[in-house]
Amino acid sequence: MDDVEAMNRALALAASVRTSTPPNPWVGCVLEAPDGRIFEGATAPPGGPHAEAAALALAGEAARGATVWVTLEPCSHHGRTPPCADALVAAGVRRVVVALQDPDPQVAGQGLDCLRSAGIEVELGLRDERARDLLAPYLKHRTTGRPWVVLKLAASLDGRTAAPDGSSQWITGEAARADAHRLRAESDAVLVGAGTVRADDPSLTVRHVDGPDPLRVVLGMAPAGAKVHPCVELTGELGEVLDDLGRRGVLQVLVEGGPTVAGAFHRAGLVDRYVIYLAPVLFGGDDGRALFTGTGAPSIDDVWRGRIMSVEQIGDDVRVEVAA
Repeated sequence: MDDVEAMNRALALAASVRTSTPPNPWVGCVLEAPDGRIFEGATAPPGGPHAEAAALALAGEAARGATVWVTLEPCSHHGRTPPCADALVAAGVRRVVVALQDPDPQVAGQGLDCLRSAGIEVELGLRDERARDLLAPYLKHRTTGRPWVVLKLAASLDGRTAAPDGSSQWITGEAARADAHRLRAESDAVLVGAGTVRADDPSLTVRHVDGPDPLRVVLGMAPAGAKVHPCVELTGELGEVLDDLGRRGVLQVLVEGGPTVAGAFHRAGLVDRYVIYLAPVLFGGDDGRALFTGTGAPSIDDVWRGRIMSVEQIGDDVRVEVAA
C-alpha cells in the first residue's frame, strides 16, 4: 500500500470506533508485512487492546520488518494496557508512519523517541489535519482539561426554533433527528437546562441509531420523576461546569438546551462546533422563538463569524456544521 492509502484506511478504522473508546482516543492502525499481507486494528473499549496491539496480534511473526501506519503517536506508558511503542519495538517493525503526535503529557513525543531509539524509521505528519479534526475532542481535553463543546440547533428557514405557543415537535424530519441521535452517541455527555426538562421532559437517550447513551447533565435541578433521571445536576459559571465535566472524563459534550442555554454558551465563546439543522419550514412572522434568547450583537461589526465546515442535505432538511 502507498502511504496515503494506508493512512486513509487507518483513519477510517479510527472513525469506526468513535463511540466506544472514550475516554481513550479512537485510533486506527494498518500494518503491511514484508510479504504484502495487510493486518488492521482499531482501539478497543477501555481496558482492551489499543490499535497497534490489535494489529500486531493479528500479524504475529509477520510483523518483523513491517511498515505500520497509525493515526496517533503510539503510547509509551503503562496504563490499563502495556505501551504500544514497546510492542512495536519488540515486534521488530521497520517503519512507523504517524499522523499526529499525542499531546497527553504521559506521551508527548516519548513514544516517537522510543521508536527512533530502537532504530525504527519514523515519519510524522501524514494526513495530520484529518487526524486532528477526527480527534478534536480528545486533543482539546488533553490540552485544556475541558470537553469539546458541540451546540446542536434545529430551526426553520426563517430562524425560528418554536412557535409562539412553545410547540416545536417536529421542525425537522426523521432523517435529521436520526443524525442528531448519532451526535448524541458520539458524545460522552448531553447537556440541557432545567427549563427544557420542565417544558419537554426529554429522556436524552440514544434512539434511531446504535450507540451508547451519554451522561445526562442538567444545568440546575431536574424535577423529581423527570425522564432525564439519573442525571448529573450542575450549577455555576459555565466554564466551571466544563471543568467539572472534563474531570469526569467527558471528551465531548453535546449542548441541546433551549435558546437560553444555547445563547449563554454562544455568548461566552465556549462552543467549538455548531451543528444546525434547517428545515424547509417558515413560521412567517417575528413572534416565533429565536435560536438564542438574550442580547445579541449591537452592530454588524460585532457579529460572531465562524467558518462553515460542511453543508449536507439530510432527508428534506439541511445540516450545516460551523467551526468557531
